[in-house]
Amino acid sequence: MSTVDTIFETVAETAGDVRGALAERRAYEEEENPSGDRQLAAEVYADGLLEERLLAIDEVGSYASEEREAVIEADDGGTYHVACDPLDGSSNLKSNNGMGTIVGIFDADLPAPGDALVASGYVLYGPITTMLEASNGTVTEYLLRDGDREVLNEDVTLPEDPVVYGFGGRIPDWTDDFRAYVDNVEADRLKLRYGGAMVADVNQVVTYGGIFGYPMLADTPEGKLRLQFEGHPIAHIIETAGGASSNGEQSLLDCDPDELHQRTPLFVGTEALVERLEAALS
Repeated sequence: MSTVDTIFETVAETAGDVRGALAERRAYEEEENPSGDRQLAAEVYADGLLEERLLAIDEVGSYASEEREAVIEADDGGTYHVACDPLDGSSNLKSNNGMGTIVGIFDADLPAPGDALVASGYVLYGPITTMLEASNGTVTEYLLRDGDREVLNEDVTLPEDPVVYGFGGRIPDWTDDFRAYVDNVEADRLKLRYGGAMVADVNQVVTYGGIFGYPMLADTPEGKLRLQFEGHPIAHIIETAGGASSNGEQSLLDCDPDELHQRTPLFVGTEALVERLEAALS
């Protein structure tokens, strides 16, 4: 088994433990994460499990997550470096809606450029637990059950005809150009799907075709989401599945972080819709 497969297998095994612990870990911790967000006990728990188990893999040289300030180095070094969002959409835990785990595997020290990303994946904690893995030019969907992975789809690709869209941020805070673009998308009679957890919203796009985004806002042009932990892995999955990604100007995989927790506008989905977005914002 390759190291990349071992990493994905470890994430899949850990997903069962994370899901099983959610009900007992819904309270907020006293501390905030490096991005200034309040941390749920479930986030801290998931982060701790992933750090311990991924760094125990011989070829994993470091681990970083949006829940901690700095990169954690393995004692013996290693070829691969893993960036995680341990519990994406954690604010949905209180309302019992979808959440996920996002993983990027790089062959360069973190923070790493987009072209150093060799594989990526996400776990979706929905009515069932599934996992999408992008590696070697293919996206594979798995059902996770009792720590095991069962293949559901060996060649996931985005549908050509878009059906859904969803955009984050408050509408009054959107820029004029972006608001005009959304009006244009709504004129295509796409269905609104936005639930506050990127993994769940992106999985709608993977399933039905369309576009998801968290845009630049009037007072925060850098956006909200983190490039290394969310932007790069999600962009890699979508582009491998035949879609496109953008920060409003170029592919997210062409964007290199200056620091570990750098934020970015994020758009992923059907190629034609992303191209229209970039034209609208240019």
